[in-house]
Amino acid sequence: MEQTTVLCGANAYEQKYYFNEKFAGLPDSIKDELHIMCVLFTEEVGGVITFEYDEEGNLSIKTDADEEDILYDEISSGLLVKEILRKKQELMESLTLYYKVFVLGQDAGELLVE
Repeated sequence: MEQTTVLCGANAYEQKYYFNEKFAGLPDSIKDELHIMCVLFTEEVGGVITFEYDEEGNLSIKTDADEEDILYDEISSGLLVKEILRKKQELMESLTLYYKVFVLGQDAGELLVE
């Protein structure tokens, strides 16, 4: 099983937002934007959303719902994730670069050339 690192997430069942303090160095505006995206997602679709890094430093959005949750809309969930990825592509790329440079210690110059 692949090891992941959670950046942030929200849970509609517990009405809670989580932000990994390992990333406290991110600008407040980025943290606020992530908070808003997570909470709006769970308000609209329900379930749980997390932004997670894989072992290589790639950022992805994961969603989940309780099996008994008849109000969770899996189709809307998928569409909303695709919309976030499309509209926030630059943010997602920047967060991926941040992780690779500041957490994994990769050379920013090499990453920017790719």
